[in-house]
Amino acid sequence: MSSLSTHVLDTALGRPATGVPVRLYRGDVVLATGATDDDGRIAELAPALEHGTYRLWFDVAAYNEQSFFPEVSVTFTVADERHYHVPLLLSPFAFSTYRGS
Repeated sequence: MSSLSTHVLDTALGRPATGVPVRLYRGDVVLATGATDDDGRIAELAPALEHGTYRLWFDVAAYNEQSFFPEVSVTFTVADERHYHVPLLLSPFAFSTYRGS
């Protein structure tokens, strides 16, 4: 089984995005929920994921009402037994994500 963490950074302000609500889905089923801490992290959103496709949903509007992107969804596939870290980098008019370590 694999584990999952996330980290949200506000690249425009150069600081962690605190209090961003996050949900983890498999299909239409919510598997986990959380909110980023003072460092913009959720260290263990899901401790045990089976192989398959998942979706992370970030409620960006809860962090910044004026964001061009009020929410961001990231779909990813768990294909091995390693830890998965999926960061989200935010700015007022763009976002980026990647598989971290």
